[in-house]
Amino acid sequence: MFIAFAVVGILLALALTASAFADITRAEQIVTSMSKLGVPDSWFLPLGLVKLAGALGLVIGVWVPFLGVAAAIGVVLYFIGALITHLRVKDHEIAPVIGLMLFGVVALVLRLASV
Repeated sequence: MFIAFAVVGILLALALTASAFADITRAEQIVTSMSKLGVPDSWFLPLGLVKLAGALGLVIGVWVPFLGVAAAIGVVLYFIGALITHLRVKDHEIAPVIGLMLFGVVALVLRLASV
């Protein structure tokens, strides 16, 4: 289970880092999507930094189990919030959100199983 968590956690951390980079650099596709959701411009940096914190927590969580669990919980909660935001404005482009949320759930279950 530990190796599975390490692989899933690091892959999720890479995805979160790429997503955070797009948020922080205000990639055109992200700006368009977030504007449609009603997310203020001032939230781009904080949301990107939260994703980076989750990515860092998952990577460090390979060696520090409690941090891996906490980071995975945070990632799942972040994407539950993102899903609610999409559904609130009736935006049905939610596949990436659901995918990352489920990836977070898998990371959480694997980390808990390997403690």
